[in-house]
Amino acid sequence: MKYWFGYLVAAIIGGLTWVLMQFGQRFSTLVDMVYPYVIRTLQGILAQWSGSVDFLLWQLLAVALAVVILASLVAVVTSKKSLIGWGGWVLSALSLVYLLHTMFWGLNYYAGPLSDDIRMDVTQYTIEELADATKYYRDQANTLSQKVKRDGSGNLVYPDFDQLAQRAGMGFQRLVYDSSYPIFAGSTLPVKKLGWADMYTSMGITGVTFGLTGEAAVNPQIPQVLLPFTMCHEMSHRMCIASERDANFSAFLACSAHPDNEFEYSGYFMAFRYCYNSLASVRTTAAAQYTADLRNGISPQLQKDLDAYNAFFRAKQDQTATRIADTANDTYLRASGEASGIASYSQVCDLLVSWHIQEVVLPAISVTESPFDPYDKNQVDVSDIR
Repeated sequence: MKYWFGYLVAAIIGGLTWVLMQFGQRFSTLVDMVYPYVIRTLQGILAQWSGSVDFLLWQLLAVALAVVILASLVAVVTSKKSLIGWGGWVLSALSLVYLLHTMFWGLNYYAGPLSDDIRMDVTQYTIEELADATKYYRDQANTLSQKVKRDGSGNLVYPDFDQLAQRAGMGFQRLVYDSSYPIFAGSTLPVKKLGWADMYTSMGITGVTFGLTGEAAVNPQIPQVLLPFTMCHEMSHRMCIASERDANFSAFLACSAHPDNEFEYSGYFMAFRYCYNSLASVRTTAAAQYTADLRNGISPQLQKDLDAYNAFFRAKQDQTATRIADTANDTYLRASGEASGIASYSQVCDLLVSWHIQEVVLPAISVTESPFDPYDKNQVDVSDIR
């Protein structure tokens, strides 16, 4: 029995985690009313604490845990003790980490959608509305692509990582104070550089946020045009916006509200990519024609950045490593309550199209009515009045 005691402890911890997740799912309204606001405050405190050092504390803790596990394995083997019992205690330790993660951040997956917090209706849309939204984002990206700095070869020249990170929170601050969106009133402390960047680049991972230390981190190797958007994406996770769809849309909103051209361009660049890819995935003649027309309207500067973006990931990503990372991420998201898994990233297109309809199309429709004049015979029929 002593060999299986660790597994019993792991089972108890796993059961507590399951109960906690069932509570979040069943009482999602209560979770949405209380949990994110409490955890957002906690994340701000943790971010302040972990921000006192430049490196990622969670990576240091991960290394320490790995060293302890390896050292304990060596001790078990040399002392000829049971590997079965050792495995149970390792599983218990990992289960405890996941339980703490669920308690102090993971239940955000059961909070309400971002669209409710920003009072935006998300409705079904037609292929024409998708094409119109894609054209809008393309045109915005075309214009902004000519406002950002470039070198003699036309390549983007952005400020360095630390300068971008220092200014990334300005878009969220505008959303809070100018647009009255308190959902974005979380920590805007700078994101950190993601350590072991080569490994994450090979997996296609652009950023990681770890709730137990309040650290939002971004891969410094990714294309410059993607850096501002990814910084805002990870920062929104730290603000307790767990859904990948909502985090992507939060990043777009923060970038579009940002005073710097680099952030604004990054937001519209990614919005165009998501909508264009969604349109291109529709297998109809109409969609193919829309896609061709949109492609023909891409400016040389935007096309250069799109080509550089695609070339980077084509050259740097390892297909096997990416498949493993995608499978692990998909499993984690589904286990945490994100039913769509990694497909939720691209579902931001639904929000982008709805935002375009609500914020761009509808305000442009104005009906001019003449003021009512009771003495105007064209407005009042007085033929029956003697």
